[in-house]
Amino acid sequence: MAKKTAIRQNLKTLQRHLGAKKDTSESLAGVISAIALAGKSIAEKVRRARIEDVLGDAGEINLHGEVQQKLDVLSNALLLHCLSACPRVGVCASEEEDEPVVVRPWSDGGEFCVLFDPLDGSSNIDVAVSVGTIFSILPALDGPDPAAAVLQPGTRQIAAGYILYGSSVLMVLTTGDGVDMYVLDPSLGEFVLVMERLEIPSASKIYSVNEAYFDLFSPGIQAYLRFAHESGYGSRYVGSMVADVHRTLLKGGVFLYPATTKHPDGKLRLLYEGNPMALVIEQAGGAAATGEQRILEVEPRKLHQRCPVILGSPEEVEHVTRRL
Repeated sequence: MAKKTAIRQNLKTLQRHLGAKKDTSESLAGVISAIALAGKSIAEKVRRARIEDVLGDAGEINLHGEVQQKLDVLSNALLLHCLSACPRVGVCASEEEDEPVVVRPWSDGGEFCVLFDPLDGSSNIDVAVSVGTIFSILPALDGPDPAAAVLQPGTRQIAAGYILYGSSVLMVLTTGDGVDMYVLDPSLGEFVLVMERLEIPSASKIYSVNEAYFDLFSPGIQAYLRFAHESGYGSRYVGSMVADVHRTLLKGGVFLYPATTKHPDGKLRLLYEGNPMALVIEQAGGAAATGEQRILEVEPRKLHQRCPVILGSPEEVEHVTRRL
């Protein structure tokens, strides 16, 4: 199980911990610190959203045909601002942007691409449900089109994670050598390490899916759900991906956002949601698949590509995939 780091003595801030990790360069630590800075600002905006009247629709439709929330736009701007100020960021790509944003070319030091969903689950803020930022860091490519670097499979990710804005503000992060969790300490204004090398339980009789779409799921997913009902499984579903995946990481089970007859390619975005969450879960000893292959091995063809997602405890994921 995960090691719990004492938080009353020997506090390790995110920056200090990254500085001590052999797999994390100073440049990469700088990018993660920029994401953390944006996360602190977003957390404050989320807390004050109703007071500052930044809840609700922004009055714009994004390229996915979805109504943008005011906090989507604000969170996107904060991340772009913080990442653009980081001297090693070359390209940013966001669920809220039509095209990648080239910050600086490789020749000027832009060695990383950062992809993100600025505020996953933002439509839930009105009812005080936990939301989050999901991020993925890839190597930039030296070539005539810097923006092309975002179309890399998840196996090429250097780091990935999410920030959860809930009863506390958490950052869960992997740099390719296990998964660590940090909590934003309001008294310090810093993320501090609270758990190292999280390990997802190998099995747990919990599944997380929107069963309202049962009739639209494939026969294999329907067969799995019947198996879960007959085998005494519990259902836990928040409807905010970051919250549902975080619970799955800590408690075990399986999170499903499968294809449907209306959305045969799935609804979650491969580059902003599928890949970073898959890397986190795999680094914690779990599994992540589309139902046909490992998520991290999917070759992206376009920026906003979607994919089905089945991730969690390895034994529970296998219960699903062997029925497909």
